[in-house]
Amino acid sequence: MYKEQVDMNRVPQHVAIIMDGNGRWAQARGMERTMGHQAGAETVHDIMAAAVKLGIKYLTLYTFSTENWNRPEAEVSALMALLLKHLEEELFMKQNVRFRIIGEKERLPKNVREACEQLEERTKNNSASCMVLALSYSSKWEITNAVKNIADKVKKGELNPEDINEKTIDEHLATSFMPDPELLIRTGGEQRLSNYLLWQSAYSEFYFTDEYWPDFNEESLCKAIVDYQGRQRRFGKTGEQVETK
Repeated sequence: MYKEQVDMNRVPQHVAIIMDGNGRWAQARGMERTMGHQAGAETVHDIMAAAVKLGIKYLTLYTFSTENWNRPEAEVSALMALLLKHLEEELFMKQNVRFRIIGEKERLPKNVREACEQLEERTKNNSASCMVLALSYSSKWEITNAVKNIADKVKKGELNPEDINEKTIDEHLATSFMPDPELLIRTGGEQRLSNYLLWQSAYSEFYFTDEYWPDFNEESLCKAIVDYQGRQRRFGKTGEQVETK
């Protein structure tokens, strides 16, 4: 059992997940793709609860990318309806979890956007963990938006170009309220970032699994963390430098 192997003193503070494989999970069972998304939504609840137990402070889930707007209209509508259904305040309050979203909120249907904003407000004082949905999100959009905001401050004389550094960019990203992810997990067998947290994952440890998202559970999460804990994070240094630190 990987759960028993987790070193609770070295659990990553921020875990980001690309939840892939809902549609393929459903098709493999002769179901409609939407049934896979339904099963995937249930998995979100289970992983949120597992994250709280493990002491993970930030759990960021790639829920709907900017590119996903190009999917069939019926599937997009079903995904938005499913999202509304599962924004259950009671679950977040029971787990003492704060809810946040990052992405192009303006593109979301009005009822979805308002429901998200209300849940953000109602859970703002919860402190056990923070679940962040990357919703209508793309990293290229995020970085472009940050550059525009920085350029606007330079234009207004509020910022000197010489003073722009990595911290400046960090502060203008949608994720400015949380640390970069130490561990980034992708389910479903694919091995790419798909325009997700490109800046923030510069030194993240990647973990890829063939498990489809609906099959991913607490034991799967613990397995990923045990794998992460077995790695040496060097940040450009040699192994000897890290060991003698």
